[in-house]
Amino acid sequence: QVQLVDSGGGLVQAGGSLRLSCAASGTIGSIDNMAWYRQAPGKQREWVATVTRDGNTHYTDSVKGRFTISRDNAKNTVYLQMSSLKPEDTAVYYCYAYVNIVYWGKGTLVTVSS
Repeated sequence: QVQLVDSGGGLVQAGGSLRLSCAASGTIGSIDNMAWYRQAPGKQREWVATVTRDGNTHYTDSVKGRFTISRDNAKNTVYLQMSSLKPEDTAVYYCYAYVNIVYWGKGTLVTVSS
């Protein structure tokens, strides 16, 4: 059983920065992909970024150049560094990990004010 604990959300002004973290714990053999998704009010959950086990990254177009996803395999942790934040980035952000099956964090709220 794997548990994902995501954290780091909060209130930030437009143009500011924030870093999200997600730590995996439990019985872990090998984690393949780790990722971040987000869900804004009235919208469906959307994919934001993915980092593979060997460090390759992929981003949705709306965050390219502003967000950076990374991972620390020794700590079983994935990060999302967000900069130049916009009000439209406001959402609950969810951590994702594939460990034989898919696991989700409970979400952390990011609110960007204008």
